[in-house]
Amino acid sequence: MILNVLAVGDVVGESGLDFLTKRLRGVKKWKDIHFTVVNGENASGLGILPRQAEAIFDAGADVITLGNHTWNRIQIADYLEDHQRILRPANYTSRVPGRGWGVFEGPQGLRVGVLNLIGRCEMDCNFDNPFYTADRWLKSREADIILVDFHAEATSEKGAMAWYLDGRAQAVWGTHTHVPTADGQILPKGLGFLTDVGMVGPRESVLGIRPQQAMNRFLGGLPQRFEPAPGPCKLNSVCFAIDTETRRCVSVERVDLEE
Repeated sequence: MILNVLAVGDVVGESGLDFLTKRLRGVKKWKDIHFTVVNGENASGLGILPRQAEAIFDAGADVITLGNHTWNRIQIADYLEDHQRILRPANYTSRVPGRGWGVFEGPQGLRVGVLNLIGRCEMDCNFDNPFYTADRWLKSREADIILVDFHAEATSEKGAMAWYLDGRAQAVWGTHTHVPTADGQILPKGLGFLTDVGMVGPRESVLGIRPQQAMNRFLGGLPQRFEPAPGPCKLNSVCFAIDTETRRCVSVERVDLEE
């Protein structure tokens, strides 16, 4: 069968969450989606609260992935322990709550493995090496299809990860920068790749926040708590079509909506 996987970019703020709630099920029906992964780490601006995670699941996500803002809302810690379908990066230290991988049931009993990783370039955090973490996970877990959300700053690190996993995973996509890229491709051994999915949130913004706040930062103003911008929203996502018999991705298609 052809498994259609939808990867949705970082959800930013309550307006992004509202737009996801309104539009995700329609996108899934439109593209005949079988499995959906949503990055939710910015649902509360920086971080995610349990009620926001529940809203993302209610909107139609099968799995939620996170990133470098996982712990900005420490209220999520117990939720990560109690709910297997929300993942924080696997290469966080093993002492933190939650898990970074999971194998989930897809259509016709298909075992869908999802791995959440975080990059180290320009992230200013002490994470384990994501490449070695991927090796350990792939050796120890059995799944029919492997999907990877690589939450990273550097495009080179994201591209390197895709080539590193080509032939061992079926799809790798980047999150974190909130800027959608147009480089969807299928690598020689059948892995589908996109450098960055983008975001779900205010389109008249700088990465989802008020433009004035971004300008203030670069002009040397006093630090401010970032706030999501007002106004119309957009939804950035990508559909990976995967042949489950050959375990190869056969198409990579951007799926973007705007208000």
